[in-house]
Amino acid sequence: MSKLRILLVPTLMACLGAVAEERIEYDAYVRAQASTGDFAPYMIGSWDNGRATAANGVWQGASAHRRLDTDRRFSWSYGAEYIAGYNSAFSYGRYDAATSSWTAHSVRPSAVRLIQLYGEVKFRAVYLLAGMKERHGRIVEDGLSSGDLIRSNNARPIPGVAAGFLDFVDIPFTNGWVQIDGEIMYGRMTDDGFDRGMFNRYTGVLTSDLCYTYKRCYFRTKPSQPFSVTVGMQAAGLFGGSSAWYRYGRHELTENRGFQVRDLWDMFFPSEGSGEGYYKGSSLGSWDFKARYAFADGSRLSAYFEWPWEDGSGIGRRNGWDGLWGLQYDFGRRGIVESIVVEYLDFTNQSGPVHLTPSDQPGTNLGSEANGGDNYFNNEFYGPYANYGMAIGTPFLLSPMYNTDGYAAFAHNRARGFHAAARGSIGGQWRWRAMLSYQKAGGEGRFPAPRKLHDTSAMAEGIWRPADILDGLELKAQVAYDHGELRGNNFGACIAVSYSGILSIGKKKDR
Repeated sequence: MSKLRILLVPTLMACLGAVAEERIEYDAYVRAQASTGDFAPYMIGSWDNGRATAANGVWQGASAHRRLDTDRRFSWSYGAEYIAGYNSAFSYGRYDAATSSWTAHSVRPSAVRLIQLYGEVKFRAVYLLAGMKERHGRIVEDGLSSGDLIRSNNARPIPGVAAGFLDFVDIPFTNGWVQIDGEIMYGRMTDDGFDRGMFNRYTGVLTSDLCYTYKRCYFRTKPSQPFSVTVGMQAAGLFGGSSAWYRYGRHELTENRGFQVRDLWDMFFPSEGSGEGYYKGSSLGSWDFKARYAFADGSRLSAYFEWPWEDGSGIGRRNGWDGLWGLQYDFGRRGIVESIVVEYLDFTNQSGPVHLTPSDQPGTNLGSEANGGDNYFNNEFYGPYANYGMAIGTPFLLSPMYNTDGYAAFAHNRARGFHAAARGSIGGQWRWRAMLSYQKAGGEGRFPAPRKLHDTSAMAEGIWRPADILDGLELKAQVAYDHGELRGNNFGACIAVSYSGILSIGKKKDR
């Protein structure tokens, strides 16, 4: 026994001493903002995963994350983030059928909200994730772009299960000249309470218990070459749950679809004959492309587009110039100006308001077909493509949250405009960012507005990181405004103080 102890004790001590260091990144912040309008200005409330949409608020937040170790074959990560504090309420119109009158109904964001909570494992280049985590696109840059059309950083993360590649990986037998990236996710919407509070109960569809799916597949040529191209498709959708339709204040119909395991297959490979009249669920997506050229001095020029589709007309590229078109130039060095982005956005075609196939009119002699009426990001069965009122895709289009009349849809998705942004640094402690956008919009795809509504929005941001005073400390200030009939006239400001660092656990002590 003593011999066994002599053998085992040194072995056990060696194993304990060899435990890898656990590095947990943490961040804590206090934030306050004030606005003159009903909501935060467009460029303060957007691109922040739904944290700061209220006009006025003071709150504290904290997060902790363990990153994946990409140098190891097998690794895991986890993370959590919350915010807590006061937010001003949103006021929406509500119709009372009993008295045939309208009243104002207030909806206030929860005092405590869980933004992220997830666990993740990876083996080689493949990962599996469960929970809700902020995600980033492959085509546009979150900090400068108007936003990815299908899945941006605008709305709160949706809880679910996802699997895919961590990044682009080489396709065998191509010698690295062709790479692939992909992801598939299924999730569950949790915004039923917010939707009920916002809905006007007069017209439209009120949904609940919806499920969510997202898929992506991209191909990229060798990134180490000066010229590289990325091309592929995104596809997302809502399915399951139930829908209640209202018309002129009357509740006309409720459809309870529920959830079945077969729905997962039907949403992965949509097909007709699902019992809903068309294809199962609400499917939408985009054709994406990006070309990047790297110059010898380290600078890079990128050109990209995302073409939206919701129907056969869009996926068959019959929607004219509809989509996001962008140019980005990165100087490749620190300086007063480091990156510039210019984008043009157009959603005015949508193949017109008519959608007609011969099968829609049985017993007639109609033989022609018209694929149109896409009505971007709206669906008559599943409602708007939004989470807690904020667009899951591009925030450029006015999200349903901003409809003070309680209309649960993208009321002005027939829009056109541009977006520009730039960022840089001054010295080693100061960073800045500025954004500007303009658009004119004219109602929905099938219900055009009698006249165009305009909006001009701008934002300026300054960040101070005094590492010589306290490493990890950051002070951020933003000012922004909206001007026009689409988003109203609104001025707001936001200040935040945060501290971040790394907590090391299990580090082997020096002897």
